[in-house]
Amino acid sequence: MPVPVPHQRTVVLPHQAGPVDDAPAESARVAQAPGAGDATAQGVRAPAPAAGQEDRPAAQGFGEPALPQSADRRISADHGTTHQGLTLLLIGEDPNSHVPEMWDWAGRKVRLRTARNLTEAARLLTDDVHCILLDLSPQAPEDRAERDAGHAAEGDELGVLRDVLRLAPSHAVLVLTYETDAERAADAVRVGAQDYLFRDELDGAVLSRAVRYAVERKRADLAQRQLTESRMLAQENARLERGLLPTPLLDGSDLRFAACYRPGRSRALLGGDFYDTVRTPDGTVHAMIGDVCGHGPDEAALGVELRIAWRALTFAGLSGDELLATLQKVLEHERADDEIFATLCTVDISADGRRAGLCLAGHPAPLLARAGESPRLLPYEFGGPALGLLPHARWPRRQVELGGSWSLMMYTDGLIEGRIGVGNRRLGQEGMTELVSRKMADGLSGEELLDASVREVRDLNGGELTDDVAVLLLDRS
Repeated sequence: MPVPVPHQRTVVLPHQAGPVDDAPAESARVAQAPGAGDATAQGVRAPAPAAGQEDRPAAQGFGEPALPQSADRRISADHGTTHQGLTLLLIGEDPNSHVPEMWDWAGRKVRLRTARNLTEAARLLTDDVHCILLDLSPQAPEDRAERDAGHAAEGDELGVLRDVLRLAPSHAVLVLTYETDAERAADAVRVGAQDYLFRDELDGAVLSRAVRYAVERKRADLAQRQLTESRMLAQENARLERGLLPTPLLDGSDLRFAACYRPGRSRALLGGDFYDTVRTPDGTVHAMIGDVCGHGPDEAALGVELRIAWRALTFAGLSGDELLATLQKVLEHERADDEIFATLCTVDISADGRRAGLCLAGHPAPLLARAGESPRLLPYEFGGPALGLLPHARWPRRQVELGGSWSLMMYTDGLIEGRIGVGNRRLGQEGMTELVSRKMADGLSGEELLDASVREVRDLNGGELTDDVAVLLLDRS
């Protein structure tokens, strides 16, 4: 709705005015400026400027600050430096369109630029412009009659406004029109303008207040949009995380399952770490853990695809080299570019729980702790390359004896790449093995073991780890 015309205006009060950057003489001129006091009564008007003049003051007649100090400084952070003051851009076919003169919160004249078309507006729309005044041409009587009859095309009426909104999506836009076009002015707000003003009611005080409200409303709209986008991104990340970290399907198995996932906080984005565990009808328990290179939703989405493909292929009866070769085809077809690869570790544990088949595709070897023995890394020498590096690679399956009671820990490289103290020394697999051995000697197991281990790795790093960490633990007693 338009801002109503007030009956009285007051001068800038001493407690409202901020410090003036110019000399004291400038302050004196501001205090004595025509329009200080009752703006409606003064009714002072300035002569029309020459056509094409870019920056000009117009008529005086304004007695309250256009912007409070805090708002002016916030605006300057987005659209220019504070010392330049407030700048408006008028877009209209008539270069002599009258706009009352205004003063900003510091007592400086508001700068006004004029553009006759969008081409000129694009040239004049610099970072220090705070608000756009769009002067809509009066609607012809026949057009108004056609609108009343319901035959007018809104796109034709407000096409210029739509073009301005596309040109300046982050700027406040005020529409100037006549009271006879009130319905079209209301449509302009619905399309995207912050407010509208009637020209036959316009004076400096009304315009300055409308500009202030429009700028703040636009800032609030942008903040709300960013908040909404952040919430949507968080929801998308949550969905991706659920896809990366599913609920294991181990019904009927005597194995205990635990997992820990910590996203890397340096980038505050999901990574491509993923894992899964399922039990097939023959009693075999299949577990996997993997890592897509890179960080972000694209890598996370690819990790979800690989995990779902692994689960489907496992239930279809594939394992070992055949399964990994098929997963590589999935990765090659789904990745954004040829440089994307993924590391993977798969384990299939026999129904009696005493043996396992191990396949490594460029991934760190799991850690096995048998009853009464210290944890040790499983052999890595027979592993193959990461998925996506070699088109015809092979991944041999190695048989591993587990024994009657054991714990098997699978992890991504984020757990072993953290630093130790000052310098570039990394924890590494040996350091991780020693750390987990101490935790197990203290009697920790399951999720407590994983949480304590990841917490100590983070402490050794001196803060949050830069890479995502995923750890999976299977136990049999």
